[in-house]
Amino acid sequence: MARFETSGLDELLTDMRKRQQLTGDVAKAVLQAGAEGVKKAWKLAAEEHGLRDTGDMIESIGFAHEPKGAGDVLYIDIYPQGKDHKGVRNAQKAFVLHYGTSKMPATYWVDDADAYSADFAVPAMQAVWDEFGRTGQVPQVELTPNKPSGHDGKRK
Repeated sequence: MARFETSGLDELLTDMRKRQQLTGDVAKAVLQAGAEGVKKAWKLAAEEHGLRDTGDMIESIGFAHEPKGAGDVLYIDIYPQGKDHKGVRNAQKAFVLHYGTSKMPATYWVDDADAYSADFAVPAMQAVWDEFGRTGQVPQVELTPNKPSGHDGKRK
């Protein structure tokens, strides 16, 4: 009977198991880094379109720091959160500014924000992935807090 021996296979399998366990944490860190990039792109596009009146809507652009899941898919929603100091939902203002009304022309600023997003998000996501590949450790992503003005940031 033939005999098959290996050297190093156990270590390789152990390393692969570790990386598989970390995949969820890595995916979360990559998504958070990308979300920070998209958030910057949205704020830039809003500023470029001159959408700053009080600044409530622009400052409220953010996301929940914990990704959501649908089956095996993780995602993060990024949009203007909460209400302004007058109680108007910031997401509603963003919608109206994007599509316009019968008395106000559309700006389509979210289209520009989405176009800019890749320039901000992809390098941030790649940096997290590269760091994980180099060190085997999940890097900490620095998340900037959402700072909606005039309210507690919770939808009512």
